[in-house]
Amino acid sequence: MGAPEPIHAHAIDNIRFIRDAMSRATQFTAVPGWGGVLMGLTALVAAFVSGPPDDSLRWVLVWFADAGVAAAIALVTMTMKARRTGAPLSSAAPAHRFALAYLPPLVAGMVLTPVFATLGLAARLPGCWLLLYGTALASGGAFSVRVVPLMGLCFMALGVTAFAAPASWGHWLMAAGFGGLHIGFGWVIARKYGG
Repeated sequence: MGAPEPIHAHAIDNIRFIRDAMSRATQFTAVPGWGGVLMGLTALVAAFVSGPPDDSLRWVLVWFADAGVAAAIALVTMTMKARRTGAPLSSAAPAHRFALAYLPPLVAGMVLTPVFATLGLAARLPGCWLLLYGTALASGGAFSVRVVPLMGLCFMALGVTAFAAPASWGHWLMAAGFGGLHIGFGWVIARKYGG
């Protein structure tokens, strides 16, 4: 018969369990992985349809249409994932904190878009959109799973690259970010974080 396990060993196990439970309770886990993959696919189509940024209203409208489709995909798949995993969306503190950190950079992008367009800088919108969307993901992601802020930093790096690169590369950088990063990180989120 072995010696009884010391009480401090049970206490350490209990502390680990409590810490892990508290960590999960403070994270917004309804970020949709498969929804991100779908959003990425629509962005690849938008990049093909839009072509290089040309300061035209048509170019901006193609990306606005894709943003609307992507937002609808995100809302539907987020709701589906939340229901499936039991993560509340409307009354949960993690969801509120995520939204409060995520939305301001998107609002900034909405305000800056007509400013860029009226100043003849629409060809530089890819840098603005990638940088601010990345900021939204990085700040909102602070209340989510670890991979979300990392995705935000990747978007931010692409935004900086878009400002430094020739404007004619804008649609390729949009495809790399809104397409490739969404598909890659969406797949990781889907596989590791429940869809």
